[in-house]
Amino acid sequence: MGTRRFTAYSAKHLDELLKRARLDEEERLKVRAVATVLPFRTNAYVVDELIDWSAAPDDPIYRLVFPQADMLPTTDVARLTGMLRDDAPKAELLAEANRIRQTLNPHPAGQMELNVPRIGREPVPGMQHKYPETVLFFPKQGQTCHAYCTYCFRWAQFVGDADLKFASDDIDQLVAYLRVHPEVTSVLLTGGDPMIMGEPVLKRYIEPLLEIEQIESIRIGTKSLAYWPQRFVSDPDADDTLRLFERVVAAGKNLAFMAHFSHTRELEPELVATAAERIIGAGAVIRTQAPLIRTINDAPGVWSDMWRRQLTLGMIPYYMFVERDTGPQDYFAVPLADAYQIFREAYSSVSGLCRTVRGPSMSATPGKVCVDGIADIAGQRVFVLHFIQARDPELVGKPFFAQYDPKAAWLTDLKPAFADWFPFEGAPRKTRLSA
Repeated sequence: MGTRRFTAYSAKHLDELLKRARLDEEERLKVRAVATVLPFRTNAYVVDELIDWSAAPDDPIYRLVFPQADMLPTTDVARLTGMLRDDAPKAELLAEANRIRQTLNPHPAGQMELNVPRIGREPVPGMQHKYPETVLFFPKQGQTCHAYCTYCFRWAQFVGDADLKFASDDIDQLVAYLRVHPEVTSVLLTGGDPMIMGEPVLKRYIEPLLEIEQIESIRIGTKSLAYWPQRFVSDPDADDTLRLFERVVAAGKNLAFMAHFSHTRELEPELVATAAERIIGAGAVIRTQAPLIRTINDAPGVWSDMWRRQLTLGMIPYYMFVERDTGPQDYFAVPLADAYQIFREAYSSVSGLCRTVRGPSMSATPGKVCVDGIADIAGQRVFVLHFIQARDPELVGKPFFAQYDPKAAWLTDLKPAFADWFPFEGAPRKTRLSA
């Protein structure tokens, strides 16, 4: 397992793989219909080592990477299924898929409009600057992953539509931006998955950041430890990659390896432990995060087991996220009230060393909003919330309240309590009466 070459599976392999889940022809056709809209990619390690095919299609890792027939509205799936059955022209199928994609909020939280930084009047492509101290950079060569998660909020990056892509290969432009923004102390390389890049390419993006004195930390957002731990153990450039990590630390920067683990099973292979040991040995800090996903990890025991296993491997539990308002959110979302109860029960059953984790947190347009609890105040049941991060730093850490709604699954589903507006909205302007 450790020395096997990376083998990717794409939509052209989907029908054959689905037979292993014992789906009949009509069920496979519906899944293929969904895959014309939402991206599909996995690899031999995930297929052969992580999925329990005897439990598919209900196996959580199977559901993590394989599209489900009911992830899209029934009418859309029926239309696409009919087109596939009738062998419709590719152009017509693509046009219908693109129409459906536009109904799925492909870029949540104003990613294409609100977060784009500028040098002077010129926008800087492939970057986001949502919080004062942090810039996100999307390397062009990192705009894919070892496998795609079915819940991924960045699914639009992977469907081949240039209008939905968000990336850059101009590291000089990033450096120029950082030099005129001394408030930025942290750079997050994200994607896709930056660890899909080989060491020579990854080095081109990281090494220039080591010369910028104000930068205190470099973060790498990645699912590679779960989907291809060989990247740090047996891949041809594994040792070179770890030496690059060592150079980051030697330059006085904190290297934060932001590892995405969605289920305990992803942590079970011994290869993951070996990879984690090597990454930590190179001086990086591994912090773990994932969204709460219905049918995959929506049980307290899954999270408490994950956090404990991560702790034993030297990782730091960091975030439980709420599924974002994009793509198949209606399929995967867990109501906020349930999310809080799952988090609270899992949190209460682990030691203090695991309680570094924060959540459940919504990465919404105004910032990261954490659900702190459900309380009865002045005769009213409310959600107690606070900003972990905010576009407006003045909002960070200040509690605010929303009316309790057992069905609410996102910030925009909530209404303010004890006020006419939320703190991030500001007082509405009074309209003048006409004379």
